[in-house]
Amino acid sequence: MSNPFEDENGTYLVLVNAEGQHSLWPAFAEVPAGWETALAETSRAEAVAYVNTHWTDMRPKSLVEAMGD
Repeated sequence: MSNPFEDENGTYLVLVNAEGQHSLWPAFAEVPAGWETALAETSRAEAVAYVNTHWTDMRPKSLVEAMGD
């Protein structure tokens, strides 16, 4: 069985949590608690492009706020 998180032909959601962290998520899987859909079902390439554009600071939101950035 192949890894559904790395299927180039699969469809994905982009999820985001309260800390602003993003995740590619297979469209067939239930969205886990604590995560919300930021980008609806799309190709893996489009999902990766979205993450690369929208998640430019890898630090959790709470750390950014604590550092005063």
